[in-house]
Order: sequence, then structure tokens, then C-alpha cells
Amino acid sequence: MTGSSDADGPRGSRVTGLPHPTREDAEVEFERTVPAPADRLHGRSRDRIRAIDVLFEADAKGAEVLDVLSERLRRTAAQTPLPQRARDLVELYAPHAADIDEDLSTHSRDWPLHRMPAADRAILRLGCAEVLYGADESGRGAIIGEYTKIAEVLSTDDSPRFVNGLLQRLVEVRGLLS
Repeated sequence: MTGSSDADGPRGSRVTGLPHPTREDAEVEFERTVPAPADRLHGRSRDRIRAIDVLFEADAKGAEVLDVLSERLRRTAAQTPLPQRARDLVELYAPHAADIDEDLSTHSRDWPLHRMPAADRAILRLGCAEVLYGADESGRGAIIGEYTKIAEVLSTDDSPRFVNGLLQRLVEVRGLLS
């Protein structure tokens, strides 16, 4: 397409494949999109995202999460090695995986685990592990807030509210789950 005279319109502008207001009598209204700035996330959130990546990959492959973790430790898809904090979070999740899935399924009203977006499922699994098995009571609110922000960056527009609500619900019934 580049270099071809057919790909260039008047005054050398490139054809993008989108309808142009001067062509085909099409009215085009572009929505302003703003990419989610990664600088909103600090180091702990980035470590959580790297751990979420491991859970997401294990889910997509239908593999055991610890097998995927060991593979990521040998050969990482990222430019940097998996941070120790991310490893610790995956290892916190792994022994509780079945219980976490049961808790999520039980308390996510009208959303079976298999119908959730895969990113939400990974975020919720790791968030649940951290708030139920890894955090003391004073830190749970901040952790839920971080997973909500991660959902805002990684998933759909409705995901932050869903993640926040479900993690809050799990914390509220924590005494019943333990």
C-alpha cells in the first residue's frame, strides 16, 4: 500500500481504510481516545501485573500455574526477568487455586467463572489470593484498590467496578470462607 499512487489521495495523504468525510458522503465522528498511562501504576502494581500475566497464560494454555511460572523463570516473554514479588504472588495463589475458584464462583452473582473475561478472571484470582491469604486486615483496602486500578488499565470499562465489588464481597465474608 505504501509507495503506490493508488494509496495516496490528494496532497499525498495516506488512505487509512476509514471512511473520510469527503468520500462516499460519509460523516465521520472520531472519538477522542486516551491511552491508559502506565505511570499511574507503581512498582507493586507492575509486579502484580506480571503475576497476573502468569495466571492468564496458565488459564489460556490449560496448564498448571506453577508449571507456567517455572517456564517464565527459565525463559521470559518480557524484556526483564520476573520480579521476586510477582513470583511470590503466583506461589501464594497456587496452593489455594481450587478454593479461590470456588469462592469466586459462589460470590460472583450471575457470572460463572468461565463466562468472565479472561483478564478479569486472572485479576480476581490473584486479588482473591492476596486479600484472603496474604494480607493483614489493615492492608486489604489498598490491595483491592490496586486490583481495581489494574482492571481499569487491563480490562473492560465495567471491569473495575466488578473486580472491586467481588473482592469487597469476599473480604466481607472472609470469616465464613476461612
